[in-house]
Amino acid sequence: MLKMGELVLKGLNRARFERSLLDNTARRLRPLGPFALEARQSTVMVAPQRDDADMDAAFAACAEVFGVAALTRAAEAAKEMDAVTRTALAYLDAPLRRVRSFKVEARRADKRFPLTSPEIARAVGGALHSAHPGLTVNVEAPELLVMVEIRDTAAYIHAGARPGAGGLPLGVGGKAVCLLSGGIDSPVAVYMTARRGVMPVLVHFYSYPYTSPEARDKVITLARLLAERCGASPALCLVPFTAVQEAIRRHCPEAYGTLILRRAMMAAAERVARRAGAAGLVTGESLGQVASQTLESLGVTGAGLTLPVLRPLIGLDKEEIVVKARRIGTYDVSVLPFEDCCTVFTPRHPKTKPRLPDVLAAEAAFPREELVEAALAQAEWRRPADEEKGPA
Repeated sequence: MLKMGELVLKGLNRARFERSLLDNTARRLRPLGPFALEARQSTVMVAPQRDDADMDAAFAACAEVFGVAALTRAAEAAKEMDAVTRTALAYLDAPLRRVRSFKVEARRADKRFPLTSPEIARAVGGALHSAHPGLTVNVEAPELLVMVEIRDTAAYIHAGARPGAGGLPLGVGGKAVCLLSGGIDSPVAVYMTARRGVMPVLVHFYSYPYTSPEARDKVITLARLLAERCGASPALCLVPFTAVQEAIRRHCPEAYGTLILRRAMMAAAERVARRAGAAGLVTGESLGQVASQTLESLGVTGAGLTLPVLRPLIGLDKEEIVVKARRIGTYDVSVLPFEDCCTVFTPRHPKTKPRLPDVLAAEAAFPREELVEAALAQAEWRRPADEEKGPA
């Protein structure tokens, strides 16, 4: 049973959100065999269609689906108290043997059922206590909370619900181009954006021979990990930026080098977004973390763009980002010692409070438009999750 979260507040759009949730869940479960899915009363019911179904693997897969607020395994029973009690005794025997206290709650969605919710809870609780007399009923802080739900077509008994991935179903929020550097921050930003229903299109800039093939491979691995966690196969655009960086070093003052590089990357990412049908850009920037992420620097970096720039990590400190990276499984790859192109030609004394007129003057001799277009003409599109190549 997959409990919907904020989807239930979507009004006239709710049906579209539920369809996306069903489609995304079915995609996650497809490698595990046949399952029947149905959305009923703010819950997606997932039922195996084979007796040998791996329910542990199915539960783990459903726990990663964006849009699921909580989930639990449940036993189905006929809507008769004898059947409900028998099912509860059989289904909960093992978990009740592992605890010292329990509590039963009931929810009667079908008001035609003859017993009230408190009456259902007392009946089931009494039967369970008779079968396990050593247990204590604890209504304040039970070790095991038993739920009995009387729904439209059947009754369901479950215990031990766990939080789901939360957020919104992937795809309901359109597409956004996400800059993926290979560091710790940007993969977390991609995941957080996808969790809000936005399909990521990944863009990575590399500068061979200043950056190694291993650094590029690291990003491909990160893209594959993100695909597994997000439940999709996002496109990855690999853009060679060597000529851009060399031109910046030749034509621009050193102190402005990183800012001018970031502006070129954002300009290139916006062009990719237009071609991919994306409605925004996403970066892993965190306010004040480095010189190019001061408030003034962020303003200069985004100046001239027409698409919105989303920064999911803007208020997080480094330790909070690291915790999230570990949780989604990208940290160990991100810290591999292969540098990305943002570390190439790093200024010794970068500007931390730049003014846009000064930056524009500093990049006046830099032929950005020409070089960005040339870089994009050489870009390679891949889908690391399935090793396909081709246009987005």
